[in-house]
Amino acid sequence: MKNSKTALCITILGMSTCLYANNNSAQNNKPNIIYILADDLGYGDLGCYGQKKIETPHIDELARQGMRFTQHYSGTAVSAPSRCVLLTGKHTGHAYIRGNDEMSERGNVWSHEAMLADSTLEGQRPLPKGTITIPLVLKQAGYKTACIGKWGLGYPGSEGTPNKMGFDFFYGYNCQRQAHTYYPPFLYRNETREYLDNKLLVPGTKIAADADPLNPESYSKFTQKVYAPDLMLNEISNFVETNKENPFFLMWTTPVPHVPLQAPEKWVRHYIEKFGDELPYNGESGYFPCRYPRATYAAMISYWDEQIGILINQLKELGLYENTLIIFTSDNGPTFNGGTDSPWFDSANPFKSEIGWGKTSLHEGGIRVPMIACWPEKIDAGTTSDHISAFWDIMPTLAEITGTLPPPNNGISLLPTFEGKKQVKHQYLYWEFPEGDGSKAIRMNNWKGYIGGIKKGNTTMQLFNLNTDPREQNDIANQFPEIVTELKNKMAEAHEEPKIKKFSM
Repeated sequence: MKNSKTALCITILGMSTCLYANNNSAQNNKPNIIYILADDLGYGDLGCYGQKKIETPHIDELARQGMRFTQHYSGTAVSAPSRCVLLTGKHTGHAYIRGNDEMSERGNVWSHEAMLADSTLEGQRPLPKGTITIPLVLKQAGYKTACIGKWGLGYPGSEGTPNKMGFDFFYGYNCQRQAHTYYPPFLYRNETREYLDNKLLVPGTKIAADADPLNPESYSKFTQKVYAPDLMLNEISNFVETNKENPFFLMWTTPVPHVPLQAPEKWVRHYIEKFGDELPYNGESGYFPCRYPRATYAAMISYWDEQIGILINQLKELGLYENTLIIFTSDNGPTFNGGTDSPWFDSANPFKSEIGWGKTSLHEGGIRVPMIACWPEKIDAGTTSDHISAFWDIMPTLAEITGTLPPPNNGISLLPTFEGKKQVKHQYLYWEFPEGDGSKAIRMNNWKGYIGGIKKGNTTMQLFNLNTDPREQNDIANQFPEIVTELKNKMAEAHEEPKIKKFSM
């Protein structure tokens, strides 16, 4: 007998819509869903993806217990638009937010002193009222929802704050610029600032002019009392404990390992012993100086890996682990500033990690990201998928899992892949990125088309065969003009003019 469906016609933030829930006994055993989103973590930064220098045993174990995706893509090459794509299921050819937008027309938005005094200077361009997001869809299936970490999709008091976008609970940084320190003077609990026992230390502050750059004590002011990721894990544990009797959806949007380079001393010492001495970072590429930059970058990732282990142990102790879907991924590729050394770690391996090839780039190193899905009741342990997928697939995936109907989107549910069944494939994946000189990219089977310098008038597409040239070093557009024409036509098909003029190219 086919499952009957009941229509739930509701009004969400002023927008009428109809969602559908299956009427069957399985609805009484909905899985908990935890979506763990790293910030600037490269495809090759994890042991289970080939990393040799950074230790990630708990994430590696998650991969051993679940499915590792080798051809998964982020929403785009930087934070805010990538998260917009994730939450709405619309790629950047259709998304409302297509680039980071600090809305400088509001005033002195880059001044941390000004933001401390005036919260209306915080945050990024908001998602508009009426946007249907993943948490709103899941709430119709009875889920409690939380976002803990970094937001970046609506300044305080705007229509795009987490609580107005479907999250019952939010804790963390509303503003991406505030996340430029791990020892902030405040975080947000829902819509309210919660002040911490830290002093404002403005990013860009250097060590004293007469200080010895080789002396670790010269960097002591960059470590304060309250480390924000510690507080976030506490809130995550509380949310899981409070909702252990209810199905819940938790987005853990950690700022790690986005710079600045700040990590707990235990892990920094571990990597100093492992890597040996190194030259300090003096702050010339922004954020804060750091005595041991490579050790600290590795320490940030291993510290967070340890946190993930703590969360998984809690799920097991509460008897929730078997029926919890955990998805782990990153919002874009590895960065190039703030003292990081992505080429030394080979953070985007097997793709190029250098500046211009990772974060802020639509090359593979900037948008190909790790993804692990672990769900013991559904996903076979130790499996690998080469299915070509992207952030915009998560909306329909979670809707299908929870028995709801998503809003119009560009994605295809990954549930068949999770269950080892026949999977519908994308005809192509598409990105556009209006920041910098402007760029577009498209992936069709093993073909990758890339157009850079669009704002400078360039219309020439480079063509790469990712099967034989994953590092995108050999442009073969002249050999396959018919493929170039087809990809350009599909780019035009995928593009809608943005509602925000700033995102036009």
